[in-house]
Amino acid sequence: MRLSDYLDKGASLDPGAPCLTMAGTSFSYGDVRELSWRVARALARSGVRPGDKVAILSGNDPVSFGCVFGISRAGAVWCPVNPRNEAAENSELLDLFDCTCLLVQESFAPLVSRIRPLLPKLATVVCLDGSIPGTVSLPDWLDGLEDGPWEVQAPDDVVMLVGTGGTTGRPKGVVLTGHNVETMSALTLMSYPFSGRPRYLALAPLTHAAGVLCFPVMALGGEIVVMPAPDLDEFLTLVERHRVTHSFLPPTLIYLLLDRPALASADLSSLQCLWYGAAPMSATKLEEAITRIGPVLGQLFGQSEAPMMISTLAPAEHFHADGSLARERFTSAGRPTPLTQVAIMAESGALLPPGERGEIVVRGPLVMPGYYRDPDATKAVREHGWHHTGDIGYLDAEHYLYIVDRAKDMIITGGFNVYSAEVEQALMTHPAVQDCAVVGLPHEKWGEQVTAVVKIHSGQIATPDELRATVKALLGSVKTPKAVLVWPDLPRSKVGKVLKTDVKARLLELRIGG
Repeated sequence: MRLSDYLDKGASLDPGAPCLTMAGTSFSYGDVRELSWRVARALARSGVRPGDKVAILSGNDPVSFGCVFGISRAGAVWCPVNPRNEAAENSELLDLFDCTCLLVQESFAPLVSRIRPLLPKLATVVCLDGSIPGTVSLPDWLDGLEDGPWEVQAPDDVVMLVGTGGTTGRPKGVVLTGHNVETMSALTLMSYPFSGRPRYLALAPLTHAAGVLCFPVMALGGEIVVMPAPDLDEFLTLVERHRVTHSFLPPTLIYLLLDRPALASADLSSLQCLWYGAAPMSATKLEEAITRIGPVLGQLFGQSEAPMMISTLAPAEHFHADGSLARERFTSAGRPTPLTQVAIMAESGALLPPGERGEIVVRGPLVMPGYYRDPDATKAVREHGWHHTGDIGYLDAEHYLYIVDRAKDMIITGGFNVYSAEVEQALMTHPAVQDCAVVGLPHEKWGEQVTAVVKIHSGQIATPDELRATVKALLGSVKTPKAVLVWPDLPRSKVGKVLKTDVKARLLELRIGG
C-alpha cells in the first residue's frame, strides 16, 4: 500500500466523515483527498518527479499532514523533519535526503532563511499557512490546477525517509517502504482493541510515532484529532469532548499526566487503548496509570528501522485471566508480534536460550531495507543475517521480551555489568521520584561508578541516602548508585526522552565520581 491508499480506504467508507480535526474545525476524508490530488499536481508542476524527496517542516497541523498524501500521489518520498531540531541538524538531514522540495509553516521562517543557502538541491519551498520571503504561498502554488483524481506511479516501494537524529555523529536516513508501513499497520490492528470507528488523539509529534499510527486508524475510517502542542489538561478535555478511543503518550508525559489534578474528574471511559512506548516505563507508575486511567494501557516496542511493532503488550495482557494485575509483565515489552522474528544474540553471533541476556535482534517484513546511501552502516546493522537493535535484553520461557538497557548505557563497575534501566526501575518505586536517569562515570577503583540523577515530585522530599537505600533493598549494594543528585528537571530530546549523554556531560562538568 502507498500512504495515499490509507486515505482512500477511509474515504471509501464515508467521504463525508471527519478525517483530520483541530481546534473545532474538521476536514472530511473527501476534503483531505481533494487536497492531496491538488498537492500532487502542484508537485509535478514544480518539477518534482517520482522518487524525488519532499520534506515537511511543520508543527502538528491538519493541512501539513494532509500534504503527506499528496506527496504519495506524486510518487515522491515523504521526509518528516522534526521542527524542534536545531538548524544545523535539519540542514544536514535535508541535504542527506537530497530533498528537492520543502513544505514549511510560516513560524519557521527564521530557520528556513538560515538553512536554505546551504541546500542547493532545494528547488521549491512552499509556505503552508502564510508568506515567507523567497517562497511561494500554498494558495498561489495550488492556483490554476484542475480538480479531480490524479496520481503517478512511484519508481519503487520507498515511501518515507526518517532521520535517526544524529546522536552519534552524522545522522542516518532510515528507508521505509510501503510494505514496512503496511506490516506495521496490520500488526497494530491485530494486536490492540479497535471497536467501532476509532477516534485517535495525536498529541505527540506527527513526525514521529503519532504520525505513523494515523495510517491504521485511517484504514478504518477513523477521525484524527490533532493537538498543535502538548498540553495535558487540554488532552483530558479533548478525550472527553471527542470521545477519543486511542492515543499515544511517551512514559514521561504519562508521569506528568498522573500529576495533573484534572485527571481525577476526567471522563476517560471512551478510551480503548492508550499506547505507551519510546522509552522504558516505571512498573510502579504503570500500575498507578492502570488504576487511575483505566485498563487501557497498551505497550509497543519498535524503532525507526522497524517501526513501532517489534513487540506488543495489549491492554488485556496487563492482567491475568482472573482479573488480577500481571505485575511480572509490567517490566516486559510484551511478546514479539506475529509477523516479526525476535531473538537474543551473543557477540559471537550465536542465538541465546531463554533467560540469557544479549542484543535484541529482529527480522521480518517490518524491518527497513537499509540506510539511505549508506551501504557500510546497512551492512553493519545486518550482521549475522539479523537486524541489530542496539538494545540488551532477554526472552523468558513464555516468550515475553525484557529490555534491560541500551547497549551503550550498560555500566561496568568492579567487573560487574549493571543495567541502568534496572536501577531506574528501582528508583521509580520510591513515591517521591517523578523521573530519573542512571549513568556510569569514570572511577579509578571500579572503572565506572553508578550515578543517579532524580527529579522529585513537587512538594515532596527524598534524601540521597533514602533513595540509595531503596535501590539497595531491591538490587543489592553493587547496583546501588554511589552518588544520587536531585535536579529540578532532566535534559530531554525533542520527543521527551531523557538525554543520558547530556546528563553524563553535566555530571562530568560537576566532577562527580572518582
